[in-house]
Amino acid sequence: MGLYIGVMSGTSLDGIDVAIVDFNAHEISLQAAETYPFDNSLRRDLLKLINAGRTHLQQLGQIDMALGYAYGDAINQLLSETHIAATDIKAIGCHGQTIYHAPDAAYPFSMQIGNAHVIAEKTGINTVADFRQHDMILGGQGAPLVPAFHQSLFQDPQRNRVIANIGGISNITVLPAGNEEAVTGFDTGPGNVLLDQWYQQHHNNLYDDNGQWARDGEIDPALLNLLMNDPFFMQPAPKSTGREYFNLNWLTQKMAELDKPIKAKAVQKTLLQMTANSISDAIKQYAEQTEEVFVCGGGAHNEVLMQALRDALPAMTVRTTADLGLAPDWVEACAFAWLARRFMHHLPGNLPSVTGARKTTLLGALYSSNEAS
Repeated sequence: MGLYIGVMSGTSLDGIDVAIVDFNAHEISLQAAETYPFDNSLRRDLLKLINAGRTHLQQLGQIDMALGYAYGDAINQLLSETHIAATDIKAIGCHGQTIYHAPDAAYPFSMQIGNAHVIAEKTGINTVADFRQHDMILGGQGAPLVPAFHQSLFQDPQRNRVIANIGGISNITVLPAGNEEAVTGFDTGPGNVLLDQWYQQHHNNLYDDNGQWARDGEIDPALLNLLMNDPFFMQPAPKSTGREYFNLNWLTQKMAELDKPIKAKAVQKTLLQMTANSISDAIKQYAEQTEEVFVCGGGAHNEVLMQALRDALPAMTVRTTADLGLAPDWVEACAFAWLARRFMHHLPGNLPSVTGARKTTLLGALYSSNEAS
């Protein structure tokens, strides 16, 4: 067995995903997976940090350490629940929590926190983290990073596929049939981040379960048109984004341009349609020969959003990655287990055709545990 652990906490901040994955030859087998909720105070601190985009250095250091301990606790809990020994794990791949992504800065960078030294020592397992920087140093966007894993697991020799990951931010991976054409992919725009933030302003819950609130809303055509005319959607690939761009301030500024009242439920339905349209427009522009679209991430559980995607892509079948053998909740966590394995075997983890980097490269940095062999 070649057991690796992948850890992911995405833009939506809905919890810490931990997956234990067995890599056997070219196949993977998900041994166990669980989502562990954030401590309320830690989630509040992370949201405040991400939304403000600024902090005191002491506070940043404290949150970095606290998140490292939270990741370590989540990993140890899953190991305990599954009776798998830490010594059986080859390495942990931890994405960390993105607090700022700036691919277009004078010195491009992407900052993830969640101290990997803490994770390694708390679990006794070598940990690979800091996956984005080397790609960006080579001129890439540093995101999305999961398309290489999508290619490894989901590419089909006969059928043109797209994997649509709808987390806080949405991204697509274009998987042409066979291996003759390059795999491409990029961030398409907001996924759940605006839907969740707008919902939280009007309800005492984190998200609109299965799109029930949006279901009865009416799309506001003027607002939808204004949102879809944002320059990001016109920007050519490769491209990436985050909640430092798409957030409630962005939405508020757009709504102010209309200067008319819009019912809260109508805004929710319009945001949902924007997510569906931005994904479907990207597929039509960059992958018009697509036959199958498979959705992963939290958005796969929003049936109203899934139906909007199906309506926008009538010539394609739209399902979830569960139909390919991996539940949509665990694709990203498994991807970082896969990237950790790539690192430990000295294999490149990026796809320049996706990120725009000048060449393939090893992704991540090793944080060694004193207890690991």
